[in-house]
Amino acid sequence: MLPAAEKTMQNKEIGKSDMKLSNKEEHPLVRYAEGLAALASGLFIAAAWGIDHTSHTWAVVLYSIAFLVGGFVKAKEGLHTLIAERDLDVNLLMIVAAIGAASIGYWTEGAVLIFIFSLSGALESYTMDRSSRDISALMDLKPETAVLYQDGVETTVSIQRLKVGDTVVVKPGERIPADGIVTEGASAVNQSSITGESIPVDKEAGDEVFAGTLNGQGALFIEVSRPGEAALFAKIIRLVQEAQSEKPASQLFVERFERLYARIIILVSLLLIALPPFLFQWSWETTLYKAMVFLVVASPCALVASIMPAVLSAISSSARRGLLFKGGAHLEHLAHTKVVAFDKTGTLTTGKPEVTDLIPLQGYEETEMLRIAASLESLSEHPLAKAIVLHAQEQGLALTRPAEFSTRTGWGVEAQVEGETWKIGKPAFMDSRLAGDELSQLIGRLEQEGKTVTVMHNEAGAAGVIALRDTIRPEAAQAVARLKRQGVQVAMLTGDQRRTAETIAREAGIDLVFAELLPEDKVNRIKDLKRQYGSVAMVGDGINDAPALATATVGIAMGAAGSDAALETANLVLLNDDIGKIADSIALGKRTIRIVKQNIVFALSVILLLIAANFIEGIALPLGVVGHEGSTILVILNGLRLLRNKPAVLSS
Repeated sequence: MLPAAEKTMQNKEIGKSDMKLSNKEEHPLVRYAEGLAALASGLFIAAAWGIDHTSHTWAVVLYSIAFLVGGFVKAKEGLHTLIAERDLDVNLLMIVAAIGAASIGYWTEGAVLIFIFSLSGALESYTMDRSSRDISALMDLKPETAVLYQDGVETTVSIQRLKVGDTVVVKPGERIPADGIVTEGASAVNQSSITGESIPVDKEAGDEVFAGTLNGQGALFIEVSRPGEAALFAKIIRLVQEAQSEKPASQLFVERFERLYARIIILVSLLLIALPPFLFQWSWETTLYKAMVFLVVASPCALVASIMPAVLSAISSSARRGLLFKGGAHLEHLAHTKVVAFDKTGTLTTGKPEVTDLIPLQGYEETEMLRIAASLESLSEHPLAKAIVLHAQEQGLALTRPAEFSTRTGWGVEAQVEGETWKIGKPAFMDSRLAGDELSQLIGRLEQEGKTVTVMHNEAGAAGVIALRDTIRPEAAQAVARLKRQGVQVAMLTGDQRRTAETIAREAGIDLVFAELLPEDKVNRIKDLKRQYGSVAMVGDGINDAPALATATVGIAMGAAGSDAALETANLVLLNDDIGKIADSIALGKRTIRIVKQNIVFALSVILLLIAANFIEGIALPLGVVGHEGSTILVILNGLRLLRNKPAVLSS
């Protein structure tokens, strides 16, 4: 395929950027117009061939109709490229080759060229649509209305009218209209559209639910937390659309190579027309025929189609299983990953730490110390802060809203509670002059137990020590083991204390541990790993992980628990937070690269074989078309094999 033709190919690949939200909106005649035109062209050719021996004139008329019906779309695209973009594409060259064949009496060959070329285009469109069906299916799942519940009255409204804090009622069998928290009711919710889990998940009061998921047998009352375009479902749709338009480096290289290749083909074709009659005493008819065959067989359609169908198929199949790539480039990079670096809290662990020890100092009572600590942390989004606040709420303590609240990312917070200035955070956040040997020994003992220690203090010194323990994800050890079997080194980057980090690392089977890191320290560690190993993937969920995710070769975010900053920065999103699927994604990347290489080798081999056959023995124009277009369809179909990949295959 020649330079400007890449736009046509790209439109097919991404399902057209202005595609309708659902294929259901298209009339079947419109959707299959290209295929019907190819079929009609074939029927006219068959009729013309049947009467050619009795009435050549009528045969020529039927051949001409076949040219017009089968070649109209391709001729229109080629002329648009020539006039609007001042460039040549394969569509125009194919039409010129067919007309040239007819002009020297080869009506059948020219018509067959048009038929096979139009049929190939129709099959290309059909096969490329396969990789766009998942986004269409997602759009079909998007709810349009919701049942708003206010003061005991149910009102059907557009989902655009929902706002945070509204309560909606979802009856059995209905789709959940917005992200939210269940306030009343219990049901099993099918979340396959979001997480890829085929088994419905039981939901009750306090559980989070997502827009686009299907409610089971019970009615649910849901308080809206993220309406409209802010919902996870809307983000998934947007990210899939973006992913389908982003090309990997290999595709960009092929397209740059294609421009040079196209000009070489044009130059060689002109030389084939001009020189052989003088050098080899070929007739002008033979020369023109061989030049037309060369134009057909040397066009790099199959080469260009070697990459994007496979990449889009991989992106599409992974999205169905809860792995959302933001572009083909990231899939390619992931195949070369040498190190996967994990954040600890919320990534290797559940991110839901629990308070294990409350040790008051300065004569404070335990409940008073906890009340002040929870008040200080009440405006913080950090998992440790939320755990402290939750522990206080469970004990029925009344919290005070802090004043002059400020956060020191990676360290802790500072605020005023009831007129007194407090700090709470890492032990190192406290002035070293206020820390004594007894406090240091206490902190050391707690950390030795694998607990995270938070110290609250005022101007007089430490007023209390709170120890928390996060639990490792059940799948963490197995996920790390699978990565190691793939030859991937695993590291942990965390802002937590070293002893706590090392305890979690031992449980997960991680050898490289970097602890007590600020966000900028994580960035520097990622840079060091890239210099040492090459391609590095970073897995995180928090705002403080966003800089490291952006620095890594591939940033991987936790989709359900991740912050908006992490989701926007990452290149791959784990929709159901299953870190075990990272090994699947690397295996998928490697398999995609293998298929792309197979396609490129096959495409180049067919082109060289057909060119050689044309010059050495001479091949019929229809045979050249079959070989050229057949190879294009074969590489597309080879790439589409990735649509059928099962998780078990990927993990092998």
